[in-house]
Amino acid sequence: MMSPSQPRRIAFFGSPAWAVPVLEALHDHHQVVLVVAQPDKPAGRGLLLTPPPVAQRARQLGLPVAQPQKLRNNAEFVEQIKALNLDAAVTAAYGKILPAELLEVPRYGFLNLHPSDLPKYRGPAPVQWTLINGDPETAVCIMQTDPGMDTGPVVARWRTKVEPDEDAVQLANRLRDRGTQLLLEVLRNLEHLTPEPQPPQGTHAPMLKKEDGRVRWADAAQAIYDRHRGVQPWPGSWFEHEGKRVKVISLRPWEGRGSAAAGAVLEVAPDSLIVAAGEGAVALLEVQPEGKRPMRAADWARGYGVKVGTHLA
Repeated sequence: MMSPSQPRRIAFFGSPAWAVPVLEALHDHHQVVLVVAQPDKPAGRGLLLTPPPVAQRARQLGLPVAQPQKLRNNAEFVEQIKALNLDAAVTAAYGKILPAELLEVPRYGFLNLHPSDLPKYRGPAPVQWTLINGDPETAVCIMQTDPGMDTGPVVARWRTKVEPDEDAVQLANRLRDRGTQLLLEVLRNLEHLTPEPQPPQGTHAPMLKKEDGRVRWADAAQAIYDRHRGVQPWPGSWFEHEGKRVKVISLRPWEGRGSAAAGAVLEVAPDSLIVAAGEGAVALLEVQPEGKRPMRAADWARGYGVKVGTHLA
């Protein structure tokens, strides 16, 4: 039997920048024999084919990289994985469902780092929906991957309170960093894991759409703020004024009182724009009109003829 302190032979499956620190930690403590990332995609104004950040970092570390177009019915790729004699494979935001014939290859299967309190928020946007729904707590889990979407048994879990002003980027990074520590503990103890099966029913966390960023003025002020935190950095918060989209860079619930229809401007203050919500009000601090630079919301209001009583859509 392998000594718990001996480095494991691992393949890492990940794609975005968020997963790069996980790869680096695995590289520091174990033998990463292959890194698998999504295929190159057009990016930037020139739409040049660009490798995902995980693939770029893996090459900088001198690690072999594979970027298969598909995993299902890809016998050649399965044979490539079999030839690696893996102890385990690790996934973190890879972006594809893994087929059963691949999951069976590593000696101890696939481990997935998932930033939610499973079975809550299975799917591609768990942190975003945790914040949008105003959850006071969340978790990061290390899960044994099965053919479903985040339905495999959990082998390690760390719960935490959601900080009141954390946005999706900050919370996702905090969960990733703690999850990476959990993952290293799990890899040290592969022979002694006690998997906790998930119940079949869970909450789905679908990919965000542009419309998810629209400010819902009819919501309570806290719900508007929670959504704003959850849709960072994409699609971001936005509303419309005179048919033009205005991006909200920063806002917060307003402590004062006001009575008006949801979306109506209550006050153009020196440093903010106060807008009525379905319950309470919010202070817009910084906005960005279409084709313009970010500016103070109060300056935008004065420049665009927004007054008390103006209704924002």
